Parts: sequence; structure tokens; C-alpha cells
Amino acid sequence: MPLRSGSACSCAIAVMAKASVPGRTKTRLVPPLSAQEAAAFNTAFLQDIAANLAAAAREADIRTYMAYGPPGSERFFAETLPPNVGLIEAWLPDFGDCLFHAIDRLLDDGHGAAVVLNSDSPTLPTSLLTRTAEVLAKPGDRAVLGPSSDGGYYLLGIKRRHHRLFEGIDWSTERVARQTRERAREIGLELYELPQWYDVDDVSTLRQLHAELCDGRSFDRTLTPHPAPHSAALIGRLIANAGLGTRLKLTTNAEALT
Repeated sequence: MPLRSGSACSCAIAVMAKASVPGRTKTRLVPPLSAQEAAAFNTAFLQDIAANLAAAAREADIRTYMAYGPPGSERFFAETLPPNVGLIEAWLPDFGDCLFHAIDRLLDDGHGAAVVLNSDSPTLPTSLLTRTAEVLAKPGDRAVLGPSSDGGYYLLGIKRRHHRLFEGIDWSTERVARQTRERAREIGLELYELPQWYDVDDVSTLRQLHAELCDGRSFDRTLTPHPAPHSAALIGRLIANAGLGTRLKLTTNAEALT
């Protein structure tokens, strides 16, 4: 799919996204979720993140994309997301290559900055997205890193093709953010760090998501989380109709939500 033409001032943000297929998406949430429920959360997350990016775009020059897979799943994204969301197929054996491919496509299309964003943080504060665009819009070369609480990162933005940032990284480990910082130091790249946020990829963080959306307990009290209405509605339905509260031990293990 052809990309939309960018401008030297625009910040393009590509969500690293998988089509919602039961048994192939959000599998680390199974159990306590079923494969079908995990796929439903994947869809809700993508819809909430797209809405979050749309809100950020009202405050900064941001363009939204999905760097998606597997190949042949473009129809899912076209039917699930708003029509102004650009699509980039990014399905390579190495995750670092997927990230750099998305970055490369966005910069090649003329955007002034390119950002890769995870698909696991539906409540990420909108202010962090606008701050990313503002930092990258300043003169001079730099990168923006949004570290995750598990040692990875939820966001990485750059202005030039610094392939070294994606080389020799132990993906899906707690070393990802640290190694990315090391790569930035190696090449002398200024690195701006955002506040830490969390990925929803296990039982503990699913409880955190419930606490944030249903109890108003933010992961970071200094930040306002995105309301993530699709995820909130799904959690509400599963608690009411499918016993999700019991599966997550929300009534007997409330201390896990603090």
C-alpha cells in the first residue's frame, strides 16, 4: 500500500501490529484468557492506540501507521481501523529488522522523524506521544526512547537511519532498553528518555490495566493515562459475562492492583 506523503516537519508513528488471530496473538495472556479473548484484546488495543494517536495528532504534527503482519492480513487492519491509518507490511524473521524496515519506509516517504510504537500499551498517556513529536521536531539529530517496566521499550523514535540501534539486541528480554542506550552511546547519538510505562503481556499487567481503567489507579500518578474505551468495554463485558474477575482474582487479590 503506498504511504502518504510526509513533510520535513511531520512525525510518523508506526504501531508494530499483528492481525488478531486466536492462538497467534497475545498468547502470553493465555491463560487466564482464552485464545479468542486474547485476540479480542489485541483488536481492542489496536483500536485504542489508533484513537490515542489521533488525539495526539490534534496537538502535534503526527501521522499514524500500522507496521503489520502477517502478510496478507491488510484487510483486517483496513476493516478494524480508521481509513486515515497508513499500512506498512513489516514481517521479517528478526524483530530488529521489522522495526528498522518500518523506520526506513517512513523516512523514505519524507517524514521528518519516524517512531515505532508497541501494540501492548493501550493506556499510554497521550502527552508522551505529543512530547515525542515535539522533541524530534527540534533541530539536530537525536532519538527518543520510551522504556517499559519490563526492561524493553514501548517507543523508539529517530530522525535518521541509525541501523546500529537495532543491531545485536536481545529482543523480548529485560536487556532491550539497556542495550539500546548502549548503542546510542556507541554512535554518539543524543537520547531523550520518556517516563517509564508498562506493556500488557502477562497476568500482572492485565490486572494493572483493570486497575487503571476500572479503578482509576494510574501506573504513574504524575501522568494521565489514555482512557482506552475499547479495552475498558471489553474488560467490563468479560467480568460481567465470562468470570474474568474470578480468573484474575480481582476480589481476593486486590493488593496486586496497587
